[in-house]
Amino acid sequence: MPGIVVVGAQWGDEGKGKIVDLLAERAQIVARFQGGNNAGHTIVRGDDVWKFHLIPSGILYPGTLCMIGNGVVVDPGVLTGELDGLRERGVDVSNFRLSANAHLIMPYHLMLDQAGEARLGKLEIGTTRRGIGPCYADKALRLGIRVQDMLDEKILKQKIMAALEPKRLQLREFERDPALDLQTITEQYLLYGKRLEQFIADTTTLIHEALEADQLVIFEGAQGALLDIDHGTYPFVTSSNPIAGAACTGAGVGPKDIDEVWGIAKAYATRVGSGPFPTELDDEVGERIRTAGGEFGTTTGRPRRTGWIDLVALRYAARINGLTALAITKLDVLSGFETLPLCTAYVGDDESDGAEFTSFPYHQSVLHHVGAKYTEMPGWSEEISAARSEAELPQAVTDYLNFIEEFVGVPVIMIGVGPGHDQIIWRGDNGPPAA
Repeated sequence: MPGIVVVGAQWGDEGKGKIVDLLAERAQIVARFQGGNNAGHTIVRGDDVWKFHLIPSGILYPGTLCMIGNGVVVDPGVLTGELDGLRERGVDVSNFRLSANAHLIMPYHLMLDQAGEARLGKLEIGTTRRGIGPCYADKALRLGIRVQDMLDEKILKQKIMAALEPKRLQLREFERDPALDLQTITEQYLLYGKRLEQFIADTTTLIHEALEADQLVIFEGAQGALLDIDHGTYPFVTSSNPIAGAACTGAGVGPKDIDEVWGIAKAYATRVGSGPFPTELDDEVGERIRTAGGEFGTTTGRPRRTGWIDLVALRYAARINGLTALAITKLDVLSGFETLPLCTAYVGDDESDGAEFTSFPYHQSVLHHVGAKYTEMPGWSEEISAARSEAELPQAVTDYLNFIEEFVGVPVIMIGVGPGHDQIIWRGDNGPPAA
């Protein structure tokens, strides 16, 4: 059985949760490998809608171990709330596991994140202000608090003191906030430790055992490739690496343990927060896509910026992830457009003499000033949400998918035609991995 990494191939919000949920039924393990509760997945099962922020999408399958790997940063308040919410809806969470080595988001991380964005003003990154960046910063500075520290009061208090000391100047405006009291934080996190102790595990060993037993393991990424802190549109990126290579460090496996990398992309493009977006539609067409696609953040509720599909960026994402397959979601949203533009090149502004770029520009100044050059294809008027095979789709849909496939150089094996669990179509001879 393969190890399959599922990643976002755009700026996040591509529908990864739905794809992971489809695969999870056949998997022994679903392991989240990076990010924090700045991400969100929405799963639709009939009339039931599930929203996840930390726990992997596969939690709805009792036979699948769902784990948060060491590369994730965890807000224990959010996590315990999410577990409680699942229990209230009758979901058995005994199949959940939490890496002892994952780092914890602390109250001061939230304060630092909010203050940092406020200081930037118009230059703000557009973070979710959930404390993700400051937590990863502490991890790199070796001032982080890990999940296992909640199980030892002496170590926990010492580490919190060490982490707070160099931040006192930055936290001056919050110095009277009772949430910064050392004893209060310690007691709060010890309580979280008691609540979560039953789930804390050596997740890396569990993954190794499953792979050695020839079982299917799904590695779940958050956000998308173009938000990668190294390879994305820096500095308008997330604080971790949402690309496939990070599955190795974030879950504790080697490159040879990964057999397939599936990239998820919408049939159009969206972005949340600040940063360049060459195909953005800041008009009634963009609003039409936003409304039809329900493009509002799962975590923040913020309206997403919308635009036509960007194949230059998608090909770049395919290369840095080593994609072996693509899943294109939300095709139904494009029904009713007479023509569909696909971005196949960028065109620079007057300062670059209108230079054309067919590869993703490495220089941020160039990327911030390019426009999109489009290839137009015929659209379709038919409603496609009821289709369950490619033969039921208009030829224009197949042509659209074939163009994407050829330009990006990666086969499109699956498409989504609606939010429902069953509203997917496998292309050609492809199908879900065997159980």
